[in-house]
Amino acid sequence: MIIGLFPGLTSVGGVQLAGRQTAAALSLVARNRAWSTAFLSLNDSQGEQNANVGGTDFAFTGFARDKLRFFLGALSFARKRPKVVFAGHPNLAPIVATMKMISPHTRTIVAAHGVEIWRPLSLLRRKALRRADIVTVPSSDTAQKLVANQNIPTARIQQLPWPLDPEFYDLSHRPEVPQPPAEFPKGQTVLSVGRWAANERYKGADLLIGAVGELSTDFPELHLVLVGSGDDLPRLRQIVEALDLSSKVHFFTELSRQQLAGCYAAAEIFALPSTGEGFGLVFLEAMAFGKPVIGTKMGGIPDVVEDRRDGLLIEPMVHALSDALKNLLSNSACRRELGRRAKERVEREFTFERFQQRLADIISCES
Repeated sequence: MIIGLFPGLTSVGGVQLAGRQTAAALSLVARNRAWSTAFLSLNDSQGEQNANVGGTDFAFTGFARDKLRFFLGALSFARKRPKVVFAGHPNLAPIVATMKMISPHTRTIVAAHGVEIWRPLSLLRRKALRRADIVTVPSSDTAQKLVANQNIPTARIQQLPWPLDPEFYDLSHRPEVPQPPAEFPKGQTVLSVGRWAANERYKGADLLIGAVGELSTDFPELHLVLVGSGDDLPRLRQIVEALDLSSKVHFFTELSRQQLAGCYAAAEIFALPSTGEGFGLVFLEAMAFGKPVIGTKMGGIPDVVEDRRDGLLIEPMVHALSDALKNLLSNSACRRELGRRAKERVEREFTFERFQQRLADIISCES
């Protein structure tokens, strides 16, 4: 039996998307071994629910943020002596450690993602995380920070890169090109996708706005599209107005998956000068559409983007971003070649099938 514990499976966000993909992959691993599964989600609405990733259905139970019931539910499954317990976030490590006390032979795996472990966790969570048999990470940078900030032994860390969402993979490989919203600008468009929140300003939307301002004279057809919602949008709009860039910078929120795919297809370049990405799923989405990407040399982005092969990696400064954009905007052949290699890399390394096999190998090694 495989038990999966997740903070949430249905809401928007990289951790939630990774959770859905992990639950689906665990379902397939269990199915291949004739094992059963039970997935519990702390923050999803109460009761039994179903989800689907890439054609794989799985069931889970939501606990509507009731931490006590979630904890007791997990312990009840520990008494069934499962083969594997997988927790989708370090905050759940104390529950996993308690389950291990009840079922000592159960192999325990906890997933770490990025910024949540860049500073030392609370003493309780840190000790519990150290008791896990395996801690998975999406990037080498997150692995290094686990060692430095949480004192996790290197031998217990396994790299498990997130895959491209199978739905997005399908959208990027259809013969008909998905269409962006009707208001999507014409001309040379730089696209960025993220959650524009005050506590996530490290994503660098203001740097993108500044760079477009610097380049607008030399590239009169240049536009910036920022896709995503968040409480920092009013500040970003004020910056755009102050720089007199309202005709150059466009905001889109609450797009459908089809519309978002259309934005990737229509853009010339994808850029996200973030300094806090544990991995960077949006880079995979852009790369799947054959787009050259610009990221920073920080966090998990270098594990996704290889500098000057399938994208450009820069220091998180306006002038560095402007130079990178200028180089790509001026050279269509370079854009095409970087985009071609980017698409090939996604198809080679970041499919859901590759993710499932990596997860199966981790479980096989430890079960």
